[in-house]
Amino acid sequence: MEVQIITKEDLEQFGEKLLQDIKGLLGKRSEEPKKYLKSYQVKNMLKISGGTLQTLRSNGTIKFTRIGHIIYYNYDDIIKLFEINAKKAKR
Repeated sequence: MEVQIITKEDLEQFGEKLLQDIKGLLGKRSEEPKKYLKSYQVKNMLKISGGTLQTLRSNGTIKFTRIGHIIYYNYDDIIKLFEINAKKAKR
């Protein structure tokens, strides 16, 4: 069995490479938003409660799709809702 000696420089190089790889993975993750969001994501995005989200669904303000017991919202529809409300606020 061959013994290899690891130097401090080797560890520093390894640490730098590992850090670059992690940053690369995290950077790729946030490039493109998901097409469909779940209820908790919409609540966090709009900073609203579950009851408010239910009201927005009920009165047709937010379109949604239910698959089984999970409700999905189109990301583009949420962005359009922001734009419509921004236009109303300017008036």
